[in-house]
Amino acid sequence: MSEIVEPKAAVPGHPPGEPGEPGGPLAVLRRGGSAFLRQREATVFLVALALFLYFTLSNSAFLGTNNLTTWLSGYAAQIILITIGEVLLLICGEIDLSVGFVFLFAPFLMHYLIDFYGVPAILAILISLLLGVAVGWLNGFLTVTLRLPSFITTLGTGFILWGLALTTSHAAPANIPASAAGIGKFFGTQSGGFAWAPIIWAVVFVAVFHVVLTRTRWGLYTISVGDNLLGAQEAGISVGRIKYGNFMISGFMGALVGLQVAFYDSTIDPSAGQWQPMFYAVTAAVIGGTAMLGGQGTILGGFLGALVLSLLLDGLYLVGVNANPLYIVFGAAVLIAMIANVQLTRLREAGRQ
Repeated sequence: MSEIVEPKAAVPGHPPGEPGEPGGPLAVLRRGGSAFLRQREATVFLVALALFLYFTLSNSAFLGTNNLTTWLSGYAAQIILITIGEVLLLICGEIDLSVGFVFLFAPFLMHYLIDFYGVPAILAILISLLLGVAVGWLNGFLTVTLRLPSFITTLGTGFILWGLALTTSHAAPANIPASAAGIGKFFGTQSGGFAWAPIIWAVVFVAVFHVVLTRTRWGLYTISVGDNLLGAQEAGISVGRIKYGNFMISGFMGALVGLQVAFYDSTIDPSAGQWQPMFYAVTAAVIGGTAMLGGQGTILGGFLGALVLSLLLDGLYLVGVNANPLYIVFGAAVLIAMIANVQLTRLREAGRQ
């Protein structure tokens, strides 16, 4: 006797077997879209995509090789790398205002070591990178051990580095030491086929620290410290070690970016760095969903926030916005992007509930 097979129930409004039934293509797309929009980084990704399309349609030169390297290696890479350090610190409840001054002083230190003291180029570069780590350790010592607010701590060390850079250089630019030029190509230059090096460095570090934050105890402890400091201490987490480490990572990123920019521009500029990279990085972190009060944030969100800011910086120049009102437009665009991010996040959270 043959088995009686019941007909498959159809979704109301759709004949059986049509794309609208559960498991059909439209349902799969709908579920995929819903899952995407629930991601913390979805909003800033859509903002970045909208800006990219706007500038692409506004000026045909936007997708040219020269402009792409300017956008990605000249603007985005340095914001991305500094944002990584700021994201980690903001998540654990701290901030680094000195990172732009590490950016400023590191290439001058390399110049002094090579040209005045005859230190081999590779060693001078390593010492300059370690300068950032040392400044980060000092910020950690003053903040964690002496219990000063990181806002004040890093403000003070930033001013000291600023004064050291201007005093020792007499506020005059310096040339890249000849012995360091060959090594500098791997940091990125505008000639010789190494123009893409800065953004490659940035993407590699984003991938590494995304894994660190999402797949390691260091990342879990960083979030725990910022989310519930007392609870983290009672759980046996070494709060001091986490904060020291993240300050040192931020300092290293500042030194790395300072060397990158010096090699990329083929000059050591006393007006480089300072406050601007820090402001851009903190803004990128917040646009990307990092909470200013700690406990929440992602490296991927910071990366996308940095892309939004760099798109604005590059795109607004390209479409002919005058230099004088540029920052008015830039500030308004950042606020609009942030408002959109916050509001869409609230809608997303309401949808979950």
